[in-house]
Amino acid sequence: MLPTKAYAAPAANVPLAPFNFERREVGPHDVLIDIHFCGVCHSDLHQVRDEWGGSIFPMVPGHEIVGRVSSVGAQVQNFKVGDLAGVGCMVDSCRTCSSCQDGLEQYCETTGMVGTYNGREIGSGAPTYGGYSSRIVVDEKYTLKVSDKLELARVAPLLCAGITTYSPLRQWQVGPGHRVGVMGLGGLGHMAVKLAAAMGAEVTVLSTSPNKEADAKELGAHKFVVTKDKEQLKSVSNYFDFILNTVSAPLDLAAYLNLLRRDGTMILLGVPPEAPQVHAFNLIGKRRRIAGSLIGGIAETQEMLDFCAEHNIVSDIELINIADINEAYERMLKGDVKYRFVIDLATLG
Repeated sequence: MLPTKAYAAPAANVPLAPFNFERREVGPHDVLIDIHFCGVCHSDLHQVRDEWGGSIFPMVPGHEIVGRVSSVGAQVQNFKVGDLAGVGCMVDSCRTCSSCQDGLEQYCETTGMVGTYNGREIGSGAPTYGGYSSRIVVDEKYTLKVSDKLELARVAPLLCAGITTYSPLRQWQVGPGHRVGVMGLGGLGHMAVKLAAAMGAEVTVLSTSPNKEADAKELGAHKFVVTKDKEQLKSVSNYFDFILNTVSAPLDLAAYLNLLRRDGTMILLGVPPEAPQVHAFNLIGKRRRIAGSLIGGIAETQEMLDFCAEHNIVSDIELINIADINEAYERMLKGDVKYRFVIDLATLG
């Protein structure tokens, strides 16, 4: 077994603290990664506080992981010692169901995808521990190649925020001639702006905060609409082909559905605490659709990383020490981050 240092939540609503545990030995198909940086996702906060239920404690969060390969199993073919590598939201799945066979492991129909943390390993049932740690052992099939062209710390959030927004853009084949609205300018929203703009779409940020306009334009948005301003909102009525809704707070979807053109689609990426209410006429009248999307498969995540390397796309981050993680959570709740915290694991000691 491999002794590993980490920070963990010992129980719900208890601050994260230093935690030591053991990773499994490197198997024939495994890659051992010394973790350099790990992004802080809002879902980390939801799960350490057991807001979605079913949390496993002690919990080592973190699924936006980048580092360098320090050991490989005897049968590993795609990685060698010294390579840069990444791990996203999952570390395994059944591999045999139709979704897994289609490269959509995130929708695994048999075991469900095995989360990088707060999951259980197939077979042993041992809890999975995430990236707020010194190292991780992952099957090479669930390990991503990372380009050395980009700043490594700023690549980390691509493993969740990046793929969560990239996947629906690819699924709906967004490109030149499309009008895309992005609801919310946070960790997900700022990546949606960068990616949709790089794909050639016209991008509009829909925000309640007028002071975010300059940032939105700097990130690549072509337009900015203050949604509290009725006249501004009216100006984009029946306007968008797609709206990426990254908001996790309760809101009235009806006002935003009316911004879609006929056959327009709103794609839900955020998870509000309560189910949104929608009147059927908001959809029937213009043949509009509401859809959802969950991260991406391994092949698509690799495609996203390659796309970002080609277009020089990385996340805007604030680098923090691991000891500051509890303060970072409180700031994240207040929206006080542009736009993703990333932990420097060298500070783990």
